[in-house]
Amino acid sequence: MSSEAGLSDASTPYAGTMSGEADVDVWLAFYREIDDERHLAELHGYLSAGERDRQARYHFADDRLRDLVTRAMVRLVLSRYAPIEPVDWRFSSNAYGRPEIAVDHDAVRGLTFNVSHTAGLIALAVTRGRAIGVDVEHAYARSVSTSIAEHFFAPMEVAALSRLPEERQQERFFEYWTFKEAYIKARGMGLSIPLDRFAISFPGEDAVRLQMDPDLGDHAGRWSLSQYRPTAEHIVAVCTERPSGRPPRLQLRQIVPGRESWDLRLSTRRRSDPAGS
Repeated sequence: MSSEAGLSDASTPYAGTMSGEADVDVWLAFYREIDDERHLAELHGYLSAGERDRQARYHFADDRLRDLVTRAMVRLVLSRYAPIEPVDWRFSSNAYGRPEIAVDHDAVRGLTFNVSHTAGLIALAVTRGRAIGVDVEHAYARSVSTSIAEHFFAPMEVAALSRLPEERQQERFFEYWTFKEAYIKARGMGLSIPLDRFAISFPGEDAVRLQMDPDLGDHAGRWSLSQYRPTAEHIVAVCTERPSGRPPRLQLRQIVPGRESWDLRLSTRRRSDPAGS
């Protein structure tokens, strides 16, 4: 547990940099563990009026809780990187709907974040001076069929998935899906990038390789991919730009927003294959 454990996120002094020697911090929150009414009320107080209205409109209690913790977590975590109070953060969306920071402050320039959530888990990636995308999925919350892959995935991915035993296809589907989502989120263009125009492959047990159609106006060597399994059910993928050509250093941290946080020592399930691009 880090030295910050047990300290309120709201009172933790901002550091202005990533954790330790990391280039990217990936924050994980298991939001269903937050059930104290006083704590939830504190988190609610960080939201803007518009965020409170949207949060209240969710029909299911789990969706309301997830939305509340996600929005408060983004504000509390970003205040670790810039001297801005959590309630003072403002956000806008780019032309493709990706949330972006809309605060004019010297300490905010170059600061980038991306957030994803699924049943039971929220993931927030923060970095400076590089594009980033993160995706988290619960691999067993819903059943998927190979027909979904046939509709969305590249032919080589569909073929590789179909060769697996049926009992392994569900998990492998989400390994593909999280990487693909992380990439299109890092590009900031969402599903305007056709998912079948780029492909993920696994040349080794712990390796991943990105290949793409030249018409996408990008090249695979620009990106570094990493994947983690924080629980047996959850898969987290991160796509990070590497402007210097050096693979970025990632630090995973677990957080109870507004309460405590600590470093996680998770082994990387897969990372970019240095031989491929």
